[in-house]
Amino acid sequence: MSDLERWRLILGEPAGRHTGPLRDGARARDSALDWLYARDPDLPQRDVRPGGTEDSVLTTVDWLDGIHRLFPKETVERLERDAMERYGITEVVTDPAVLERIEPNAALLRAVLRTKHLMNPDVLVLARRIVAAVVAELMRKLAGEVRRSFTGTKVRRRGNFKQARNFDFRGTLRANLAHYQPDTRRVAIETPLFHSRTRRHLDQWQLVLVVDQSGSMAGSVIHSAVTAACLWGLPGLKTHLIAFDTNVVDLTSDVTDPVELLMKVQLGGGTNIARAMAYAAGLVENPRRAIVAVVTDFYEGGDESWLVRVVRGLVEQGTHVLGLAALDEDANPVYDRDLAQRLANVGAQVGAMTPGQLAEFVAERLG
Repeated sequence: MSDLERWRLILGEPAGRHTGPLRDGARARDSALDWLYARDPDLPQRDVRPGGTEDSVLTTVDWLDGIHRLFPKETVERLERDAMERYGITEVVTDPAVLERIEPNAALLRAVLRTKHLMNPDVLVLARRIVAAVVAELMRKLAGEVRRSFTGTKVRRRGNFKQARNFDFRGTLRANLAHYQPDTRRVAIETPLFHSRTRRHLDQWQLVLVVDQSGSMAGSVIHSAVTAACLWGLPGLKTHLIAFDTNVVDLTSDVTDPVELLMKVQLGGGTNIARAMAYAAGLVENPRRAIVAVVTDFYEGGDESWLVRVVRGLVEQGTHVLGLAALDEDANPVYDRDLAQRLANVGAQVGAMTPGQLAEFVAERLG
């Protein structure tokens, strides 16, 4: 495909007088793009992509078949995600004919969780295939990260195994201060130092994952379920999984089957973080050997002052409190910064983590 044809596909019909006509393959791609993106209500104001290049009216099934034939995989995933999340084309995950053709991916899993209440039992069977496939892939990736985090713990004596996660930054800096170079204001590292690791002797700890199941948290809900499943049964760690909106649901009994767990999650509704945290506080057995991690966007629909009091009480009794605005592979949070800051002010550690980083945090505490 020529550069001019690429620009024509990006800019739409108005660019045609400058780029020239499209050839057959590009015409088909333009028709597929137009089927989706011509839905934007502001196109007339922006003077881009109105109209199509073919007379036929595509069905959702035809469109899916076409984009899988016409575009590379990463483009197909973007188009499917936009169809569901940007334009609300729910038949992508509620039409059996579509579900039989579609390739499972993370965007589809999020869409299934948001729309499964619309599905009849036959469609739910097909949707479960998507859930199972994506969860299996996430489990495969995350299980390795969890295993690496729990293979050993840092100790003070030196080791010869030179691995990045064993690097002793402070010890190395102290040992090489004699090599400070004033002109460049740098320390030349001649002798890097590393910790050794030993197998863990673990005392019992608790991890209580408290997960906001509002619609915007779909990615974090998925990764929280998979993370809990990977951590379940590790020596020295007792794991709980709590989901909440305005109500609180203890899903710990389903942790070993994340597919079944996710099929029970009901995304959407209100948010009462304080109630969920109060429930989590009631589960803590040994405060100084407990981690309570709440995964939420911090947009509280309940009593903010109650939430702050609960978090302060947990911190004062020695419990590690994590406030995670995102728990997924990207860890790109969108959250209420004011409430998050209030929780940080009373001792919570607030931020965003990937599942692997959470596993590493838990492993370090257990060591």
